[in-house]
Amino acid sequence: MQTGADSVRCFNPIFEEASNVVRERFPDTSTLWLARVDCDQHSDIASAISDQQISTLKLFRNGMMMKREYRGQRSVVAIADFIRQQQVHPIKELQSLEEVNTVDRSKRNIIGYFETKDSDNYHTFEKVANILRDDCTFLAAFGAVSESERIGGDNVIYKPVGENVPDMIYLGSLTNFDLTYVWSQDKCVPLVREITFENGEELTEEGIPFLILFHVKEDTESLEQFQQEVARQLISEKGSINFLHADCDKFRHPLLHIQKTPADCPVIAIDSFRHMYVFSDFKDLSIPGKIKQFVLDLHSGKLHREFHHGPDPTDSTPGQPEDTGEEVASSPPESSFQKLAPSETRYTILNRDRDEL
Repeated sequence: MQTGADSVRCFNPIFEEASNVVRERFPDTSTLWLARVDCDQHSDIASAISDQQISTLKLFRNGMMMKREYRGQRSVVAIADFIRQQQVHPIKELQSLEEVNTVDRSKRNIIGYFETKDSDNYHTFEKVANILRDDCTFLAAFGAVSESERIGGDNVIYKPVGENVPDMIYLGSLTNFDLTYVWSQDKCVPLVREITFENGEELTEEGIPFLILFHVKEDTESLEQFQQEVARQLISEKGSINFLHADCDKFRHPLLHIQKTPADCPVIAIDSFRHMYVFSDFKDLSIPGKIKQFVLDLHSGKLHREFHHGPDPTDSTPGQPEDTGEEVASSPPESSFQKLAPSETRYTILNRDRDEL
């Protein structure tokens, strides 16, 4: 996509040449299309795809727009190589069931057992794997290799992260793409995701606030408690706020913004992309409804209002002083993670000093 005369003039010939290179490598136009939209002339399409006012490359699979856009170098070679990588088949075929015991359990694995590749069940599995290939490892076994796992017919299982975590079986119809995709996405994309400098930009681009647990990397106990309480209290808020966890040492600067240091971790905060708000105390996480009220107070504007004008007359906000009857005006810390959002210089990202986050 492109908008603005300068952006069009600079990128048009590069994209055109990259398209020619790709067409030579992959002449089958039934499986790969490269399209160009002038956002100045087609603003309706542009606004539905991206709110950025610069040329943007988006990837679509099976009619669905992928969250991860192309962020690499703007050159013919780099773009053509990216498309070549996307053409690599997303499923690894297992030659024996013994290979299942050697899968990397630090990653999320989805394994399908099919009688044949030429089946509607496997074609659905392929579509799902194509869309979620960046979030899960997909494997498949066929025929005699998979026979012992197909007692009740074709079968798909999910192997979660961790050596001693039990497998989960897909119980829906494998011919139903929507059901298979929703189940797989739920397994491949965790409710609480880790934010890093590598994925921070794409998470920010999703455009919804962050609820972040800052914790020491080795402190898995607080992370597990946070994950449990998010699942218990905040599952209904999924889609209106991103649940994340961050390494205290790597994200020292956002902690300083809220007057905290790694020594204070674990710390929970909301970044609304305007301001940052601190949850009262990590120990309060297990109090029924406490963390949910914190999130609801963000949506209602109460956190912002009370930071600027002091506590509401009738109650106090989690993380804020008790109501003393006096109006205490203050200003919440500015958003720190907003700096990770795509900018006019997004494609010179290697020159950006991320230590200034």
